[in-house]
Amino acid sequence: MLRLHAPQVLGALVRRYGHFDTAEDAVQEALLAAAGQWPREGVPANPRGWLIRVASRRLMDALRSEEARARREETALRLEPREVRAAPAADDTLTLLFLCCDPVLPPAARIALTLRAVGGLTTAEIARAFLVPEATVAQRISRAKAKLRAAGADRPFHPPGPEDRDARLASVLQVLYLVFNEGYTATSGPALHRADLAREAIRLTRAVRRLLPREGAVTGLLALMLLTEARSAARTGPDGELIPLDEQDRTLWDRAAIAEGTALVEEALTEGPPGPYQLQAAIAALHDEATGPDTTDWPQILALYDVLLATIPDDPMAALGRVVALAMVEGPEAGLAALTALEPRLPRSHRLPAVRAHLLERTGALTAAADAYRAAARATSSLPERRYLQTRAARLSR
Repeated sequence: MLRLHAPQVLGALVRRYGHFDTAEDAVQEALLAAAGQWPREGVPANPRGWLIRVASRRLMDALRSEEARARREETALRLEPREVRAAPAADDTLTLLFLCCDPVLPPAARIALTLRAVGGLTTAEIARAFLVPEATVAQRISRAKAKLRAAGADRPFHPPGPEDRDARLASVLQVLYLVFNEGYTATSGPALHRADLAREAIRLTRAVRRLLPREGAVTGLLALMLLTEARSAARTGPDGELIPLDEQDRTLWDRAAIAEGTALVEEALTEGPPGPYQLQAAIAALHDEATGPDTTDWPQILALYDVLLATIPDDPMAALGRVVALAMVEGPEAGLAALTALEPRLPRSHRLPAVRAHLLERTGALTAAADAYRAAARATSSLPERRYLQTRAARLSR
């Protein structure tokens, strides 16, 4: 319960008073007070209102302590909170997301700050999730707060107006998408899948959708996450080895998540012109609805990739996905030809040589395919992917 209320309470304080750093400390103190008091005295009828009231008082105490000079004392008195008798009707999670995902912050800082302030993860948990030192995460969060403070986060936060709301929402969705992708396929380390990160991204996206139920991009992103995560149980074998999509046991796929995701795709496509998340979700739905590789509607997937690339022409990963679909429709030679044109856009990615290896293997060029698998293995920091690619290369070299 406390984790659920924490971002709402922090969002309420930041929206009302500003002072992100001090507000965050005040919320933590209120949560500690609740953890000590509620088990003894019972959960109050209005837990969020209780937390906001206690945190507001702690915030005012901190401001008075910091603002010793007369001018700042007057500011603190002017900010004296009114008694909160009922929880605010609005959920301030979106307010907090808008603040943490300010486009002035670099993506890594947005991710860390969002997971800390909105997701409730500790600095150590974020560091473990992204396999970076805890000091690095702490520094990112500290710099992000300083940048927000310089941009005016010490004043009450007002949600962006119509002129920049779309850009700020796009930043929020990008952060959630990046968190999910890192959870679904970790870029480095011993595990392929980090379920905690993937689940956190889905949880936060659900929260955004509750606040913005008719936003096609939000609905599409949630659908994409659900349809993708639905396959997670079949992606690895008993020893953690990677199992590619066309070899997975589809009886292990989460059919409830697929049903929900498919329904969300249909809904998202009615909520205005389809954007990248809606289109990627539609592609994922076609994969999930197929009973096997041979029944996958590759022509329709290729058509959707064409529309997707018309929407985001500079996305090399979308272009790589189209290469795979093209090869499934027109043959591996067509895919290899298209892949050559894509090389300059993905000079360091292991995914391009991995796709090349797969297509070469389909043409029968086994030696060249093995070489490409080895090149892909050298380029990835993910141990499960590296082992998979090395195993494919070894099998072709026998």
